[in-house]
Amino acid sequence: MANDPNSTPQGISLSEFNQRITNAIATSRDTQGQWVRGEIIDMRVNRHCYFELIEKDDAGNTVARLGAAIWGNTFMALAAQFAAVTGSQLGNGMKVLVKISANFHKAFGIKAIVEDIDPNFTLGDLARQRREIIERLTREGVIDMNRELPWALVPQRIAVISAEGAAGYGDFMNQLENNPYRLKFYTHLFAATMQGQNTVPTVMAALDRINNNIELFDCVVLIRGGGASSDLNSFDNYDLAATIAQFPIPVIVGIGHERDVTVLDYVAAMRVKTPTAAAEFLIGRGSDALVALDQMQNAVVASVRDSLARAREQLTYCTGVISPAARRVIDTARTRLDGLAQAVPTAASAHLTAASTRLDHQVELLRNGVAQLLRTQDQRLQMLTDKVALLSPRNILNRGYSLTMCNGHFITDSTQLHEGDVITNHFKNGSVRSTVETIKD
Repeated sequence: MANDPNSTPQGISLSEFNQRITNAIATSRDTQGQWVRGEIIDMRVNRHCYFELIEKDDAGNTVARLGAAIWGNTFMALAAQFAAVTGSQLGNGMKVLVKISANFHKAFGIKAIVEDIDPNFTLGDLARQRREIIERLTREGVIDMNRELPWALVPQRIAVISAEGAAGYGDFMNQLENNPYRLKFYTHLFAATMQGQNTVPTVMAALDRINNNIELFDCVVLIRGGGASSDLNSFDNYDLAATIAQFPIPVIVGIGHERDVTVLDYVAAMRVKTPTAAAEFLIGRGSDALVALDQMQNAVVASVRDSLARAREQLTYCTGVISPAARRVIDTARTRLDGLAQAVPTAASAHLTAASTRLDHQVELLRNGVAQLLRTQDQRLQMLTDKVALLSPRNILNRGYSLTMCNGHFITDSTQLHEGDVITNHFKNGSVRSTVETIKD
């Protein structure tokens, strides 16, 4: 009974119970040295490597979780082997096949201790992921869009996406600026993180900024220098690949070595192996344009030379044919000119004689006309003189008439006068002043 002190179990300590679990796990073949599939999350390295191993269902829900650890020396060996086979560093999001043994620690609980990793499993999964992305882009009809864009004849306005201060970016710029053809390139750096978890968001942000000023650029160059192939994992990303595939100007990708391939290499307009190779590609397009220009210049010069040669031949022919005829024309013209030269003095003399006769006749006519006009005008003047003399006031007074004036004005009507006005009457031999007393109509 519970109230009976003699019936109460004494129990065991928690540490003893944990020890029993430890012993049970350690001696069970089912929990030791088992190959287990899972996905790594929350990975952290501090001499030892710790992470969570999870399993997801088809809907992406986590259905199992187990803490795991790789002890220091083992981690160094397994990580090196993994990178050598897969070309990638062990990291979050990777699906792995690991050999683990369950371990129960009395203070920290159950943990899986990783003893081995099969890198071929992860390599196959990475290839599967890359293949699935490529197949999706193909189904969506966008995988070839950037590769099919037309290039500028000489791409000179370059938007560069790279890590600021990176050696690869420096190599790219040095190659462009010191090209042997003295071609001028105009570049603008859009800085981004080129490895690690910030790669995708910063590269996407750079592409967005370029797209907002797309009319300023001929192409985009996405480059990173040397480094571990594992740093390229971020470029096997659907969102980034889809953005580059549909970007409105050509994109050049140079983010790995010759052996390295990412999804971006399948969608970009041009894939090169290094930043220097990207510069060489751009310089090559410029040099090709210069060669084409030289060829056009040579063709024009050759065409002009041919035209001049044909013109000289035609001129030589025409000179031989036209010369005798030209001499005949000149001789005929010279004969006519000599005849005209002899006829000119006689014709001129006759013309001058006739003109002189006409001039003398005109002078005589003018002289007679002027004399007649003067006589007519003299007669008219005499008539006017006689008329003026006849109408002169003096002659009027001589005939017995008088002139009446008042205040300096001639009076011709009685209505011009008023009683009391002083008037002056002018006669042939004098004048009389009188005052008006009465006015009669």
